Amino acid sequence: MVRCAVVRILLDYRPALRDRTGVGEFAHELARALVQLGAGDELAILTVSWKDRPSPTVATDLPGVRIVDRQLPVRGLTWAWNRLGWPPVEWLAGQVDVVHAHTPLLIPSARAAQVITIHDLDFLRHPERAESEMRRDFPGLVATHAARADRIIVSSHYAATEVASRLHVSRDKISVCPPGPPAWASAVAQVRTSCNLAGGPFILFIGTLEPRKNLRGLLDAYALLRSRRPEAPPLILAGRARDAMAHELARIGIPPLAGYVQHLGYVSDAQKQQLYRGASMLVLPSFEEGFGLPVLEAMACGVPVVVSNRGSLPEVVGGAASPIDPDDVAAMAAAMEQLLSPAAAAAATARGIIEARRFSWEVAARTARDAYRSAIAARARRRK
Repeated sequence: MVRCAVVRILLDYRPALRDRTGVGEFAHELARALVQLGAGDELAILTVSWKDRPSPTVATDLPGVRIVDRQLPVRGLTWAWNRLGWPPVEWLAGQVDVVHAHTPLLIPSARAAQVITIHDLDFLRHPERAESEMRRDFPGLVATHAARADRIIVSSHYAATEVASRLHVSRDKISVCPPGPPAWASAVAQVRTSCNLAGGPFILFIGTLEPRKNLRGLLDAYALLRSRRPEAPPLILAGRARDAMAHELARIGIPPLAGYVQHLGYVSDAQKQQLYRGASMLVLPSFEEGFGLPVLEAMACGVPVVVSNRGSLPEVVGGAASPIDPDDVAAMAAAMEQLLSPAAAAAATARGIIEARRFSWEVAARTARDAYRSAIAARARRRK
C-alpha cells in the first residue's frame, strides 16, 4: 500500500448543502470525524450550486477544512460528470490525492484516486421509487462506475453483499464504514432517564417520506393500533415528503387518522433532538435501507425502536428489537402495542443503548482513511 505522510482528501459535500437527510448527515459527520481524527491529512469539501451556499456554521463545525464552493449549475455539471466523465475535479478544487463521491457515480479526476459511496441499490430493484436524476443515471451507470472506482464505501455489511453480488465487484474492493450516533445522543438519553420519559407522548417516524419507507403500511398499522388501544399516543411524521407521497399524506386528514397524525416536514438538528426526548418509540418499517440512521440515533438516545426485517435494519438493531415483515400490518401494530408497556419499553431501551455502542464516528473516520489510502494505492498500480 502506498504510504503518504499527508493525504489530500476532497469530500463531496453536495448532499449536505441543503437539508441534511441521511446521506447529507453521513457526508457532514464523516468530514467532522476526519477533522477530529487529527491524522494530519489535508481535508477539503466540495460544494457546487448556482444559488445555495454553505452554511456559515460549516467553517465552525469543520475547522481547518478548505471549503471549495463553486457557483455553477449543478444539474449541468452532474450530467457532464455522469455521462461524459468531464470536467476533472482538479479544475474546480486543484490537485488532490483522492476524491470521495457521496453517490454511486464517480467524480471525474485527472490524477486523483476515485472513491464512491453506495448506501443501497434500491434504484436498481425499483427505479420507479427513485427521484428523476437517480432514475435517469444511476441504474444504467452504476455497474460501470463501480468497476472503475478505486474503492467503494458502503455503510453496512448488507450493502457490501448487495454491491458485490449485483454489481460483480470484488469484496476486497469494498470498505464497510457504518456511521456513528450523533454527539448529542447521550445527553438526550440522560434527559429521558432523569425525567422518566419512557412511554412518551407520541410515536415517531423520522426520514424522507418516499415509497420505500412504507408510509402506507405505517399508517395502516397505526390505525389498527388505535382501534385496539384508543389511548395510544399520536403519531408524528418528521421528514420532507416527496410528491409521490401526496395520496398517503392526504389520509392523515381523514378519519380514523384525522387529529392523531401530524406531518412536520423536514426538521432541524435541534428539533430532532427535541423529538427524541419525547418519543415513546421510533418506527421505521422500510422496504429497503442501506443503513437506517434514525434507528441508530433513536437507540443511542434511549428510544425503543420498531423496524422491518428488510435491508440493513436487522444488522443495525442487533438484539435491540425483533424486526417485523413490513407487509404484515398486524405484526407492526402488535410491535408498537408491545412498546406501550413500560416494562417492555424499558427493556428495549436498555438493549438499544448497548447495541448503539457498536457504532462510532471515530471508527468510521479511521475506516474511511484506510479506504482512501487503499484507493491511492490502487490508482498508482493502474497508472504503472
